[in-house]
Amino acid sequence: MALHPQARAAIANAAGELAVTDPAFDIAAERERARAAAAGQSGPEVAEVRDVDAGGVPARLYLPDGYDAVVVHAHGGGFVLNDVEVHDAAVRRFADISAMAVLSVDYRRPPEHPFPAAPDDLSAAVAWLDEQPGLAGLPTFAHGDSAGGNLALVAALRHPGRFAGVALVYPFLDPTASFDSYRSAADGFEPAEAAWYWQQYAATPADLEHPDLAPLRSDALGTLPPTLVTTAEHDPLRDEGEHLVLRLAEAGVEVVGTRYLGQVHGYWRHADVFDAAEPTMWQVAGWMRMQVGRISRGR
Repeated sequence: MALHPQARAAIANAAGELAVTDPAFDIAAERERARAAAAGQSGPEVAEVRDVDAGGVPARLYLPDGYDAVVVHAHGGGFVLNDVEVHDAAVRRFADISAMAVLSVDYRRPPEHPFPAAPDDLSAAVAWLDEQPGLAGLPTFAHGDSAGGNLALVAALRHPGRFAGVALVYPFLDPTASFDSYRSAADGFEPAEAAWYWQQYAATPADLEHPDLAPLRSDALGTLPPTLVTTAEHDPLRDEGEHLVLRLAEAGVEVVGTRYLGQVHGYWRHADVFDAAEPTMWQVAGWMRMQVGRISRGR
């Protein structure tokens, strides 16, 4: 399928942006730009939202009325960019749709804090949840988009048996950028740009082969709970996400993979731009609610 017109427009609008590989690219300035842009967005009201110290890790906890499960959310941004503020509107929308508590983890980012700071922060947040009245013992899901999908997957691999399910939106998994979609995708996310993000994240070249950084290298994929992976047709990350689906199926994991036609990387959190964004949230939320229902019926 050709690019969706909304995806075409998004690519055109981004054409003048400075590439991360440009020597003039300023990480701090880009972080501030993204926060300023997010300040103009709004999500639905949630019954209670509070900033918390989750085992030494800053996080934002969203508590909709009647929640009966918890989602640990890791934001995307190539590990380097974005934060809980940038993702606030999207996470509010997801908490509202899913009727689940969401813990959005403000993990440490490279280059200031390279690997394994981010997965360590997710692990600390999970341990904190285990001590919280009203949250401990509820079915818990790991969720993330792009680099956050990587972190959510690693969290589930680090804590086998802890999660009721894992939901990944176009996860960023392969430091080698070896899949064909890097060459055939239409959204202009170049292999050199992907390599830049991995270079910021890895403290040493050896880290690029560590399964906590490159989870496709893990020999423990078969320990995962039910997993949902969504990909975008014109995303360079498409093939690595779909390869994960195949690997999990072959390992005996209950897994569902969905490709959103005509879409590009990053569409998920921009419901004001992409018609497919909110349906993706409903799919993820519905899949999680199905898992909660199965648990409540003892299946």
